[in-house]
Amino acid sequence: MGFFRGTNKTGPYFEGWYFKHQNPQGQTLALIPAFHIDRESRRTVSLQVISRDQAWWLEYPETQLQISRQPFQVQIGRSSFGSQGIDLHIQRDGLSLCGALHYGPFTALQSDIMGPFRFFPGMQCSHGVISMGHSLSGTLELNGECLDFSNGIGYIETDRGRSFPGRYLWTQCVWGGRERGSLMLAIATIPLPVGGFTGCICSVLYRGQEYRLATYRGARIAAWSPSSAVIHQGKYRLEVELLNERRQALRAPVEGRMERTIHESLCAEVGYRFWYENNLLFQHTDPNASFEYSSAEFE
Repeated sequence: MGFFRGTNKTGPYFEGWYFKHQNPQGQTLALIPAFHIDRESRRTVSLQVISRDQAWWLEYPETQLQISRQPFQVQIGRSSFGSQGIDLHIQRDGLSLCGALHYGPFTALQSDIMGPFRFFPGMQCSHGVISMGHSLSGTLELNGECLDFSNGIGYIETDRGRSFPGRYLWTQCVWGGRERGSLMLAIATIPLPVGGFTGCICSVLYRGQEYRLATYRGARIAAWSPSSAVIHQGKYRLEVELLNERRQALRAPVEGRMERTIHESLCAEVGYRFWYENNLLFQHTDPNASFEYSSAEFE
């Protein structure tokens, strides 16, 4: 079913999905299909493609978007993104990207990452995690370069709402091997109709166990900056440090319009340390971590 023909959504509103893929050789590619509705009810569709060194922005007519919720699938033109994988046929605007990747079973969280925040009226943006990690197989060809994602790892999340927060930090990484794990942290200033606050949501998967740190569970943000963050929750402490970055300019929503420029590092080097009291549960430095910080105020 074509989404725009089947929804009662009115603007301002946006919804997008972040599909990240990485292989053991360090090749990484992310794709962000999205739709947007501004205050005047103008409806647009976009696809952002992000590699280690470059980013592309593509616009499409609203008629080329179709969305299925069950099973999960987004289709833009001849390209599809869903629970089974992606199938890409893109030849336009200086970008040639073709091929297909198959996804293994998703690693879903046991409960919504937003917790009770999802019920707050007037929230600018709601975050969702679709898969904290899944296996990949298949190849893509990006402007003549073959990207083989066999034995790779994928990650998928989603955002929806009116606008990205004015100030926020977001980081994500997933790694394999004997001590495989996955981590997502977001810190943001949250304006509300009356007042507001700075909150965080975080999920750490390590050795088969999820550790959930969030404002709604009592987490406290000890510090955050353009290159670091420290959060505490009870006897747990997570430390994040940006060591090196390769930023690409992307577009983000403001009242449903994709008119804000943000900068994301798809392949940043980020160090993570996770403590229980004085015991270091793990220390992981990831060369393919995603990292994003923005402090622009738009509302």
